[in-house]
Amino acid sequence: MRRVPGLRRDEVARLAGVSSEYYTRLEQGRALNPSSEVLEAIARALRLDATEREHLDDLLHGGAQPARRAPSRAQRVCPGLHLMLETLTHVPALVMGRRTDVLASNRLAREILTDFDALPANRRNVARYYLLDPKARDTVGDWARLASETVAILRLEAGRYPHDRQLADLVGELTIQCPEFTVWWNDHRVLRRTHGAKHYHHPLVGELHFSYESFQVPGDDEQTLCVYNVEPGSETAQSLRVLASWTAPEATTEATTEATTAN
Repeated sequence: MRRVPGLRRDEVARLAGVSSEYYTRLEQGRALNPSSEVLEAIARALRLDATEREHLDDLLHGGAQPARRAPSRAQRVCPGLHLMLETLTHVPALVMGRRTDVLASNRLAREILTDFDALPANRRNVARYYLLDPKARDTVGDWARLASETVAILRLEAGRYPHDRQLADLVGELTIQCPEFTVWWNDHRVLRRTHGAKHYHHPLVGELHFSYESFQVPGDDEQTLCVYNVEPGSETAQSLRVLASWTAPEATTEATTEATTAN
């Protein structure tokens, strides 16, 4: 829980205005239901940002909301959101749920990342793609940064849903199969990404640079719409137009027909 380099436990306790003994019990999970004033004081002492502050609250009140702590129902994307994805034909877009599960994606997202629709439903997951798909290390620019940030997002999820069996299974799978995962997981970093930059190398059109934005879906704060924007007139925008035309269903059908005719 301590995130400020160089501060000892007793120094954090003094800055927060609590006893060392009480702060030790907090760290060890033995102090129940600390007041909001104490949490705010500790957050200030540790210089936590809003996401880290939320994670602290989740850790210290892990059993306060049993219904939220053990998600069981399968997540579904509403028809209107599916339609929105289909209308976004010029940029990649996808909807993520709990555990970075991919609930829906448009054609360009499947082309640039991976074809999530071709995977079994329980394998469609961004963290699993970034950390376990061998192709991701070659196609994702600044792979280590993006992969470590994805682990931090999972760490935040683990604080919100400490009894999520599917999340525990995913963490176990990543621990066994990704050599870097354990180091990033044990760093205890948490992250909620709302915007940023991403870079991919596509085998057909080369380098692609995006500025992405993420939005909580109205009516469901456990679904996030992620849109990969591009600068109008940029090389990436031109490359996406080419890629969209090359991979359009009608273009693929025509190419198959021509090849069959030629044979």
